[in-house]
Amino acid sequence: MDPGAALQRRAGGGGGLGAGSPALSGGQARRRKQPPRPADFKLQVIIIGSRGVGKTSLMERFTDDTFCEACKSTVGVDFKIKTVELRGKKIRLQIWDTAGQERFNSITSAYYRSAKGIILVYDITKKETFDDLPKWMKMIDKYASEDAELLLVGNKLDCETDREITRQQGEKFAQQITGMRFCEASAKDNFNVDEIFLKLVDDILKKMPLDILRNELSNSILSLQPEPEIPPELPPPRPHVRCC
Repeated sequence: MDPGAALQRRAGGGGGLGAGSPALSGGQARRRKQPPRPADFKLQVIIIGSRGVGKTSLMERFTDDTFCEACKSTVGVDFKIKTVELRGKKIRLQIWDTAGQERFNSITSAYYRSAKGIILVYDITKKETFDDLPKWMKMIDKYASEDAELLLVGNKLDCETDREITRQQGEKFAQQITGMRFCEASAKDNFNVDEIFLKLVDDILKKMPLDILRNELSNSILSLQPEPEIPPELPPPRPHVRCC
């Protein structure tokens, strides 16, 4: 129902006003709360990595500013929404949190195609999660768009005393991948979490053609449709595989 129409009916329709009730002026009758500005763009970001590296914790810290010490493992795929403003644009982020277990790969791989940004996470205290990075890069090369922005994150910086992977090792791996950024973070201590997502979105916006950035919602990357309930179709394998 139109709020303005409802207000007009309250002002002068039906049974009328009581004797002591002040009449609404024309300005008051027209005045109504402005709806929030719609998002200029809708971007999908996917978080991948081995089981237990803190993918869900990073997502929930960014979207809800919460942290759970005993998070349950994600089954298949989960997602959350957060709206941010960058470069004068309102961005609606759809963040997909994927399961790290190999048995879910056939499900989660379907979400790579539409991702404009990919966050690859490992646990700095577990060498095996770092050793798994080449496997995840193969998934990216097979299913993701060549234009997707990549960010490597070494999580659990709050467990520095248990560190097994040095910062230099993480940096060296990222340097082998064209266009991949690197940083370390702590979902528990809320260190570098916002920076991870905001920098990734900023990098995505930098790569957009100027004519897209100048236009409004009618030419946005994705129209504001209801969130998808099923994954998109898988794309064909990429012709050029990144070195890892």
